[in-house]
Amino acid sequence: MRFRHPDGSTVHLAYCTNVHPAETLDGVIAQLRDHAEPVRRRLGRDRLGIGLWLAHPAAEALVADRRRLDQLRGELDRRGLEVVTLNGFPYQGFGDERVKYRVYRPDWTEPERLRHTVRLAELLAELLPEDVTEGTVSTLPLAWRTDFDAERLAVAHGQLRALAQELDALEARTGRRIRIGLEPEPGCTVETTAQAVAALRAPGAPPVDRVGMCLDTCHLATAFEDPAAAVALLDEARVPVHKVQLSAALHSARPHEPHERAALERFVEPRFLHQTRVAAPGGVRGADDLDLALAGEHALATDGPWRVHLHVPLHAELEPPLTSTLQVLRETLGHLLGGPRARTHHLEVETYTWQALPEGLRPTDADELADGIAAELVVARDLLTDLGLKEQP
Repeated sequence: MRFRHPDGSTVHLAYCTNVHPAETLDGVIAQLRDHAEPVRRRLGRDRLGIGLWLAHPAAEALVADRRRLDQLRGELDRRGLEVVTLNGFPYQGFGDERVKYRVYRPDWTEPERLRHTVRLAELLAELLPEDVTEGTVSTLPLAWRTDFDAERLAVAHGQLRALAQELDALEARTGRRIRIGLEPEPGCTVETTAQAVAALRAPGAPPVDRVGMCLDTCHLATAFEDPAAAVALLDEARVPVHKVQLSAALHSARPHEPHERAALERFVEPRFLHQTRVAAPGGVRGADDLDLALAGEHALATDGPWRVHLHVPLHAELEPPLTSTLQVLRETLGHLLGGPRARTHHLEVETYTWQALPEGLRPTDADELADGIAAELVVARDLLTDLGLKEQP
């Protein structure tokens, strides 16, 4: 979906296909038919943007055989779909029964991460619509925090500088400009906006015009960051927001209450990591997963509200007393797109947790999933039009 900002620029809205567990190229093509096109039809649009997730095996298949790349482009065109952004965070295995910490490997200290991201950039340059010359790829924020030291940071910066050189060469060959966005996430070495600025503006960091920010509004909310302060900090540091992932976290105002804890327990599940944070008088503290926050030797304090890294559908009406952080998303969009100048142009709804939600929120079949994704995009569309953007045909 495309929107015209009051400054005359185009803002792209997509939904991320990492909600569909396809690891192979044939699986990716099937998901376009079975999921993405039905979402487009529900919205009554001739064209729908998707934030394509290409697992490592699918990306390698496309690089190895130009005919398969042509096949993918043909499928996108035939089904009224377009791609201006890729989700390069999960490497592979995102649809496995247990993902947890594995999603952070390989990290930016490992050559496989550089190779994969270069491949994604090359593929995106080929997949961009004919009238679009700029694309984005989101990626993990360097690494999980454990054992990350100055030496590993230097290695990561070196790989990102090499990536920037590859992107320069790609633009020279193709005329397509691909930018990378580091996506701060709770528990990683880059968790907050301030840490992102420090990493991206440190000596040895790559040029921010090539490697800047991907701002995920669920992660921002989970860290109890203020959207206005976060955007102001990025502006002051001149760190561009190449991409925004529109998502909402789970919020518990009174985690000490038994009935509220019982409601939170319904969201404990074995597949994904659900980092949990408390805004306590002494500052923000956290646990690596919701089950760890609720029980055990290191249970999280309950002297303030909790937020959980669990992408709640944007339109979902949660069972009281739990709520979502949709307001943080709304405020973030206001600061990025509500003024006279658009500070970002690529937006991606990224609720990948549909099948990990409790019964009642979890779709029972492909039709219900398509209904839910379409409803999320309607919420995002309405937020944008409320800011004065005009939906384009």
